[in-house]
Amino acid sequence: MISVEEALARILGLGRVVSPVTVPLAEAAGRVMVEPATARRDQPPFPGSAMDGYALCPGEAGVGTQYAVVGEAGAGHGFDGALGPGQAVRIFTGAPVPRGADRVVIQEDVTAIDGRITLTDTCPPNANIRPQGADFKVGAQLAAPRRLSPADIALLAAMNIAKVRVARKPVVAVIATGDELVMPGEAPRPDQIIASNAFALKAMAEDMGAEVRLMPIARDTPDALRTIFGLAQGADLIVTIGGASVGDHDHVGAVAESLAMERAFYKIAMRPGKPLMAGRMGGSVMLGLPGNPVSSIVCGHIFMLPLLRRMLGLPDDRSPMRSAILTDALPANGPRAHYMRARLTPAEALPHITPFGAQDSSLLTVLAEADALLVRAPHEGPRAAGDKMPFISLDRTSR
Repeated sequence: MISVEEALARILGLGRVVSPVTVPLAEAAGRVMVEPATARRDQPPFPGSAMDGYALCPGEAGVGTQYAVVGEAGAGHGFDGALGPGQAVRIFTGAPVPRGADRVVIQEDVTAIDGRITLTDTCPPNANIRPQGADFKVGAQLAAPRRLSPADIALLAAMNIAKVRVARKPVVAVIATGDELVMPGEAPRPDQIIASNAFALKAMAEDMGAEVRLMPIARDTPDALRTIFGLAQGADLIVTIGGASVGDHDHVGAVAESLAMERAFYKIAMRPGKPLMAGRMGGSVMLGLPGNPVSSIVCGHIFMLPLLRRMLGLPDDRSPMRSAILTDALPANGPRAHYMRARLTPAEALPHITPFGAQDSSLLTVLAEADALLVRAPHEGPRAAGDKMPFISLDRTSR
């Protein structure tokens, strides 16, 4: 068995960055932008009013100063003329500041009667004016690579960018294996179970930005596996679930090798998730995950998601490790790294982390309640309450 760190390094070494494509800005949210975007205009593109009020000509603007109102400026409807001495323009938020004006007095600080205003408070130069280019100027760049957030999309739109160069969505084929499996909604025999893992892995991969093909269940025969592998041809990543061990009905490894898979490793020193393999099969990376529900999903977090980040060209391709304060004492760990399902509680400094008492790799209810994986190193000694412990977040919003 190899360590988790070595296995992850080998898996990431298999990943190749997918080719870029160009998409409309309206379709770019959540995609990985691969080239910097350059602003094509200033923002704001003109000095603009930050408030509703009156644009004033330069000069003394103290209490009691009067101005003649000579026009109006609204958002999208600027005042065409220029202000002269003693003149003001009624102006609204977002409107261009007229030529000859150097400040905007808010409407609450004036009295308006018969086309004239009188200031009831002082108004210094540049008050309530957003300078041209205060947010960004022509030539400013949004760095890449980056996964585009809603705020990024708004910024690109303001830069007057209509199309974005993004990483193609990696195609992932997910193959659940086993005679014991049926799809949700079917009527299982007494000796069958519902195929749940594939749906979790599909959701995880799609959340990371992949295009996922959920393949038919592969039955426990070499011929069935070969058929499904054939259907998965062309995928960037093939993820199998189950059948990667050494039992009489575990054919994934042998069939994959018969199809010229170059195996990178088999078995890692971790729990849950010991029976795991990886390699290349033609133009695809193959990742063989264990069949137990929690094992496959935990391995998806530890190995599949970092691999997809690598394929998308993201520099932070490994799951970020954070720290929390342990609430309950733990006994010494065994020879394998242990990824314990745990619950986080916010605290003033570091969050507190509490591992669930039940850690069996078949308990989806525990995994559904968990928001973190508490990470224990191989042969780690006992840990006391109050110790600082590493964890990986399971919260999708943290990625």
